[in-house]
Amino acid sequence: MEHTFWGHLPLLVRANSKESVEYILQALWRTRKTGLDAADRHVICEMLQLQNDADLDPLLVCLRMLIRRCVYENISKDEIQKLFPNEVLPELQRLLTILLQKFHKEWREDVFKDQVILPRLKAMTWNMANKDTAEVTEPMAVINLKLQNDAPSHSGEFEVKFQLAKDTLETMVKSMYCIRDQLSDMDSTSNMHL
Repeated sequence: MEHTFWGHLPLLVRANSKESVEYILQALWRTRKTGLDAADRHVICEMLQLQNDADLDPLLVCLRMLIRRCVYENISKDEIQKLFPNEVLPELQRLLTILLQKFHKEWREDVFKDQVILPRLKAMTWNMANKDTAEVTEPMAVINLKLQNDAPSHSGEFEVKFQLAKDTLETMVKSMYCIRDQLSDMDSTSNMHL
């Protein structure tokens, strides 16, 4: 399995320059959340002189995994070359190592910015109550969301009023618990990475 995984890297030898390989790595990083669009795929196929678009996917998966390991596991410059097994051609190892070292700092900063965009939430709590008053004919759930954050300027309490059917309300509550758990997981993960 490992052999087939790394076996796609030699396709990079078809690129006519170091700049082409550099472009491919940058395109993969730029599209890490969205995936390559058709135009990028076409450009990369031309760079690698690939007739069949299907040959591209295994190579891209291999490169994305390599990039992720370097960036998210914060592998030091000296360690990058050790990621490659012996079967990967020495010139490919050198080229990819140089390029991964070149972008390592910039990509690590991007990862840090991604984490900062979503504040590191310590907790998300809510209270719910049914309001049955004379002027409201349907039950209304009043939800108070309180986001607690490291930074005092970002913390706050928001009252949001929804008029919901019972089954919709149950679905929403389940979703909120799920979101809270994901935020907790993200917080613990980001603490490990930083």
